[in-house]
Amino acid sequence: MKYPIAIHKDRDSDYGVTFPDIPGCFSAGSSIEEAIINAQEAAECHIEGLLMDAEPVPVPSPIEQHRANPEYRECIWAVVNIDLSKLSSRSRRINITLPERLLTTIDHFAKKCGESRSGLLARAVTDYMASHQLNEQGKQS
Repeated sequence: MKYPIAIHKDRDSDYGVTFPDIPGCFSAGSSIEEAIINAQEAAECHIEGLLMDAEPVPVPSPIEQHRANPEYRECIWAVVNIDLSKLSSRSRRINITLPERLLTTIDHFAKKCGESRSGLLARAVTDYMASHQLNEQGKQS
């Protein structure tokens, strides 16, 4: 999952990083490069905690959606890629059955996105569940 990050710098401070799509996840670094590296680690740790607590993983939004927010007016934008399949300390091999044509399509798409089959399926299922959960919350309002 590719999460946008907003990088900001106040005078007399390091570069701060905010994740508009991951509430409560922040990071910093003494350079922009270090801020991005630290942001990757912060997001992985934060999302790992969500997964361990069986909480939904937030779905990333396009940067364009956040740029209109005045809170991010002065920010530099970057993206960190979080591979959900690599986060859980305990992976489990499962056996599923899929039509061969679908499996071939999945493999081609995963390769095109630079992901593994497992990573793509984990992201797709997580996105689907998060979207479904948002729909359910909207119905309850």
